[in-house]
Amino acid sequence: MKIKNSKILITGGSSGIGLATAELLIKKGAQVVINGRNKKTLNEVAKKIGAIPIVADVTDEKDVIKLVKNSIKQLNGLDALINNAGFGYFDLLQNIDLNKFKDIMETNVVGAMLCGRECAKYFIEQQYGNIINVASTSALKGHQNGTAYSTSKWALRGMTECWRDELRQYNIRVMMVHPSEVQTNFVVNSGRPKRDFNNTKLEAQDIAHLIVSMLEMRDVGFIQEATVWSTNPR
Repeated sequence: MKIKNSKILITGGSSGIGLATAELLIKKGAQVVINGRNKKTLNEVAKKIGAIPIVADVTDEKDVIKLVKNSIKQLNGLDALINNAGFGYFDLLQNIDLNKFKDIMETNVVGAMLCGRECAKYFIEQQYGNIINVASTSALKGHQNGTAYSTSKWALRGMTECWRDELRQYNIRVMMVHPSEVQTNFVVNSGRPKRDFNNTKLEAQDIAHLIVSMLEMRDVGFIQEATVWSTNPR
């Protein structure tokens, strides 16, 4: 896919991996819609990087339908969806809060499905498209305190495999990224103590580079899944 002049929607695009990916794509000449729930933050970020902001809650079906329709309208088309919206919740099984468990499934699984569904309708019609789902190494291996988060990402991985099998016939590439720990606001937003910056661990721009590289591969092929680990974290 040629990045220059491409039209891309990024959910969860106002911070972290989504923001870094939007910045890199725009630098390479893409037109980008970024989505988030906080209007003030989203507008500030969009203005700074040259993106188009559209406020929407990915867990709300009506919001998602409007998000995709408005993205297509404002971009005059759509070539790729980067399904990045998500958050973490970590606790031991015996302490799991049911409402928090449901919330993470709503965003990380249902939200991703809704965005994928609406974009797939358009991609099928035009016989072309790209979907990249941002998961986690928690989608590959369970771990302590990971009941909620790991379950959500395993579900996302399962959906990705289903979509890939269904959509290849329409020239739609469905890909997946599994970052290990990335130094963003993810840890704090999941309710855990802030960690000091560590220059031996990954940053958002590292994952952005991978996502853009996957999109840049010629449309004749695609990278099914890619996992990123820090080389020698300390």
